[in-house]
Amino acid sequence: MELQTLTFIVVGFTFVIYIGIAVWSRAKSTGDFYVAGKGVHPVANGMATAADWMSAASFISMAGLIAFLGYDGSVYLMGWTGGYVLLALLLAPYLRKYGKFTVPSFIGDRYYSSAARIVAVICLIFISFTYVAGQMRGVGIVFSRFLEVDILTGLIIGMGIVFFYAVLGGMKGITYTQVAQYCVLIFAYTVPAIFISIQLTGHVLPQTGLGGQVTGESVYLLDKLNTVIQDLGFGEYTDGSKSMIDMFAITLALMVGTAGLPHVIVRFFTVPKVSDARKSAGWALLFIALLYTTAPAVGAMARLNLINTIQPGAVATAPNLAYDERPDWFRTWEDTGLLSFEDKNGDGRIQYYNDTNPEFTPIAESRGWNGNELDVDRDIMVLANPEIANLPDWVIALVAAGGVAAALSTAAGLLLVISAAVSHDLVKSVIAPNISDKAELMVGRLAAAVAILIAGYLGYNPPGFVAQVVAFAFGLAAASLFPAIIMGIFSKRINREGAIAGMLTGLIFTFGYIIYFKGVFIQPLAENTPENWLFGISPEGIGVVGMLINFGVAFIVSRLTSAPPEHIQELIEDIRVPRGAGHAHSH
Repeated sequence: MELQTLTFIVVGFTFVIYIGIAVWSRAKSTGDFYVAGKGVHPVANGMATAADWMSAASFISMAGLIAFLGYDGSVYLMGWTGGYVLLALLLAPYLRKYGKFTVPSFIGDRYYSSAARIVAVICLIFISFTYVAGQMRGVGIVFSRFLEVDILTGLIIGMGIVFFYAVLGGMKGITYTQVAQYCVLIFAYTVPAIFISIQLTGHVLPQTGLGGQVTGESVYLLDKLNTVIQDLGFGEYTDGSKSMIDMFAITLALMVGTAGLPHVIVRFFTVPKVSDARKSAGWALLFIALLYTTAPAVGAMARLNLINTIQPGAVATAPNLAYDERPDWFRTWEDTGLLSFEDKNGDGRIQYYNDTNPEFTPIAESRGWNGNELDVDRDIMVLANPEIANLPDWVIALVAAGGVAAALSTAAGLLLVISAAVSHDLVKSVIAPNISDKAELMVGRLAAAVAILIAGYLGYNPPGFVAQVVAFAFGLAAASLFPAIIMGIFSKRINREGAIAGMLTGLIFTFGYIIYFKGVFIQPLAENTPENWLFGISPEGIGVVGMLINFGVAFIVSRLTSAPPEHIQELIEDIRVPRGAGHAHSH
């Protein structure tokens, strides 16, 4: 059977399952639509949370980043995983006990203010759209390659499917669809990794294969990768180029930014009890760890396989791959435009090296090379990895299904958060408080439909800043929502004025810093180099400084203004103390 036919069958089969689940569990009330009727089992919720968490960024991009950045890519692993732990321990159980559907409704109620709620909605919509644009891009890439259609057609198919089960099923439909998607994506991620690990190192577990020796050679995999890429002028794979403070700031910004991500927080509202929120957090961490501990091995092995294909031996004595003899996978990825070759020295062979390294230029010129000729999009590494390694067609088809599952599961979760923010936090809470349950559900579905159209547009026509702005989304969440949530739970003294002032200053500072160096919408105002950065912290990590400013401003303003009303202080006390704690001794 041809690869494309097999891919159609595998991806089509998974879609039938997703849509079947959405129809079976469709939302009948706003409770179903927003929080799945609060009746999801902790293990199922753990799987759904893991699928929601592991977006196209985790499935497609993270190993690609690690493949090309090496040690510097570890900030994503540490930041995203650490953020999940922070969220599970510090925020989720308390928010679940408070019992509100959305982050803005918690902020609005806790700070007894519509203005605070509206600021939270604005932050939330911005974070979610930034994030969802990347997911839609992932959907387009996967479909364009595996269904061999152009990116626009792929996007339209993906939008149709997300629209169908997010709008029809609401949170209830999405939760059970995400359980199925987790099973597909984890299987699709680990199976090829196991195959490639056995191929390269003889180890069944990719996690141990990464630290193992290359089969038939008495050299460790990472040592070989270091040698091979340094032979081509790239920096050492296991050594980073970032300063310690920048590594720390980016990791922390990703952590606290992730802990403020609304589409993951809302998952903890779908279980029956507070204790179940903690259990499902534990299960989710286990399910997430399966992918996150595999990613470094996938990244390193993909990079080694890529270079071994293009430049066997990676030294002057070994001839480069002739362009006319390029393998089939190379041709199919060329058709998507995500892999490109330009013959700069006219020898018909592929020169792949780091032509920005001045020390390597004389060596390259002595070999007759005239600049790097191969351009590889990082996002293709996971998807192309099984093809580069010559794995069976069914494994390649499985990876396609996994990539789609990862992108669609997060896109659906984000779209639901956007629709809940509009229908529940703006329309129901601010604009039309007397709206009926049925009308609110209708507004929610309409908002989701509009959000899908905008997300599709951003996925097809990503503004130049989508790639830059993923860090922006996390920095923004870190600098705005996270401190407001944390202080809302753990401080009785922080009041309405303090929270609003803190959110706005954190937000404006972070936004301003990123525009200054990255030039979102305008030309950058300064060169984005470590010498120019504040405290040596890059725009990706500046959310941490924004967060500290938010905490400081909120604290000072709250001290200078009147304390929150008595009933708000009692409410905070009630969120933190487990029910029945005072009566334990009398039983």
